[in-house]
Amino acid sequence: MSYRRTIKIVCGFAGGSAVLVVAAAAAEYQGCFGHTRAARWSLFNVLRAAQPAGNRTVESTGNAWDFNWDKRDLSALLTNGKKEVVSEDPSSEQDNGKPKATRNILLIRHSQYNLSGNGDHERILTPLGREQAEFTGQRLAALGLKYDIMVHSTMARATETANIISKYLPGVELVSCDLLREGAPIEPVPPVTHWKPDAVQYHEDGARIEAAFRRYIHRADPKQKEDSYEIIVCHANVIRYFVCRALQFPPEGWLRIGLNNGSITWLTVRPSGRVALRTLGDSGFMPPDKLTRT
Repeated sequence: MSYRRTIKIVCGFAGGSAVLVVAAAAAEYQGCFGHTRAARWSLFNVLRAAQPAGNRTVESTGNAWDFNWDKRDLSALLTNGKKEVVSEDPSSEQDNGKPKATRNILLIRHSQYNLSGNGDHERILTPLGREQAEFTGQRLAALGLKYDIMVHSTMARATETANIISKYLPGVELVSCDLLREGAPIEPVPPVTHWKPDAVQYHEDGARIEAAFRRYIHRADPKQKEDSYEIIVCHANVIRYFVCRALQFPPEGWLRIGLNNGSITWLTVRPSGRVALRTLGDSGFMPPDKLTRT
């Protein structure tokens, strides 16, 4: 096959932009005495890379979705050797012990706080942090959802954030929980140099944060008749870990996610066990000059 004919074929496969990709390999192809096998394969690889992604076959390396991730999937019990089919339509479910409602879990990161405080009791919100919490409270109220409960970490910055938000959601029960305190959920991959907790911290915090995940992130109880909207005010590490676990992503990737102060992350858990991430770290309701990540 002549060099000129090869270029025409390249353009047919990948369009005019492929010419730039092929240039380097073409020079090698012509410069190799006798058009050696190595030169021919070098050009072949470039041609293959220049093709549109839609022309390639991509094999999935992910694992299948585990519908019983929260250990509440009654259909996982075998009946006559066959697995029951779970319906997404609540109206099709009879009173057979299966969940019928959808849980909406809104995870709120605390607002900006005093990093130089000596101990948790001094690490309270800054003036900007209190303003951020006001914006978050206003946003949650503007959504017009029927909130069932607001649970918050017992750390000062999360408690104060929850109390400010609560002003905009009258009648919503406010509950505190030690399991939601900040910590080191699992050693991140890839590792970072600026933050290296001791192994014992991962061991202790990881078990506690995993316990918090199991307590708060799961499908609805079969007795729940209507969809619910629950607010959890806690910390970036906890929220990022929850998101990875709920979506069945490798939890070691939690530190790759960034969350602004006062941001809203919204998880939806269907009766079937399907999980959707509706928003991740939404803070677009705040003016740009009010955004922080401390």
